[in-house]
Amino acid sequence: MSYSTLSAGSSVLPLQQADALLVAENLDKSFVLHPQGGVRLPVLKGVSLTIQPGECVALQGPSGSGKSTFMRSLYANYRIDSGHIWVKHQGHWVDLPQLEPHQLMAVRQYTLGYVSQFLRVIPRVPAIEVAAEPLMDFGVEPEIAKEKIRQLFTQLNLPERLWQLSPTTFSGGEKQRVNIARAFAVDYPILLLDEPTSALDAANREVVMQLIAAHKVKGCGMVGIFHDDEVRERVCDRSLCFEEFN
Repeated sequence: MSYSTLSAGSSVLPLQQADALLVAENLDKSFVLHPQGGVRLPVLKGVSLTIQPGECVALQGPSGSGKSTFMRSLYANYRIDSGHIWVKHQGHWVDLPQLEPHQLMAVRQYTLGYVSQFLRVIPRVPAIEVAAEPLMDFGVEPEIAKEKIRQLFTQLNLPERLWQLSPTTFSGGEKQRVNIARAFAVDYPILLLDEPTSALDAANREVVMQLIAAHKVKGCGMVGIFHDDEVRERVCDRSLCFEEFN
């Protein structure tokens, strides 16, 4: 499978960033409000970020300042207007906005994990299968994958009676724990964390902080939105601050 790769001499990736996992450079993003006469609403303007192995960067700023838009742009859920999002994927630099859909899916499968606030599932599929899916896509045998999920579900205090049920009827906190197990079961080099503890009690917030710390030790680089001050202060190494457009 061929990718858009970054040559060693490219000005996009300075030498000091060569050991990074992700380099977002000068991202611009606007939304066009068609029901309001095509008004263009700028959200991101020249935003840049470099993620190194083993660090967690918090996105901070008021509501509406672009944190979630930036996060979704890093996962290529939103198409940026300009800029580059370089990701080190299987030893090669790829620019996410330039990838074909099948190439992007491969990056998400092996390199770039995402913990969303929301769990989207197919009805009647048991929680353990939902959480084990990324591991099995990674090539792990189904029973080994499910055993890894059982361990994570136990660690996250998800009652065993729920494991074989569809998460469609779960509470917000239960769904979030399935989502966390789904992402943290795989050793992704990069993880994007969108308020991963928003629906959790104190005990499970502690478990998630431990999982983040363990993945940092493994060299995982993370970007996260954390509205819980304690979580942010304990797991994040630095912050990228956003301001609202006037």
